[in-house]
Amino acid sequence: MKVFVMLGAINMALGVILGAFGAHGLQKIISPDMVQVFQTGVQYQIYHALGLLMVAVLLIPYPNASGLRTGGWIMLAGIILFSGSLYLLALTGMTFFGPITPVGGVCFIVAWIWIFWAMLKEF
Repeated sequence: MKVFVMLGAINMALGVILGAFGAHGLQKIISPDMVQVFQTGVQYQIYHALGLLMVAVLLIPYPNASGLRTGGWIMLAGIILFSGSLYLLALTGMTFFGPITPVGGVCFIVAWIWIFWAMLKEF
């Protein structure tokens, strides 16, 4: 449980830091379209950091629901791949990173379904 609290908290902190950087530091460096791409990465990082915290909270009453942990790890992979690729795309302009983004999105979807399945098995 503690690891997901820590992962959620650090991702929330990074999301706030990167969001502030995107709002205050990027307008003069990259195009408005790329600022929006960057902010989309921040938005999804924060949403899924909350998801990681939710996993930690759910592990309190359901400590043996290993699917929760698996869903949390897949969610972390989604943050890295989805948000990370958007950050790199926005900052470098290298379109190479664009095709990585949907893989991260699939990780998010799989993570939420995995968490759903883990909880369904608990009933």
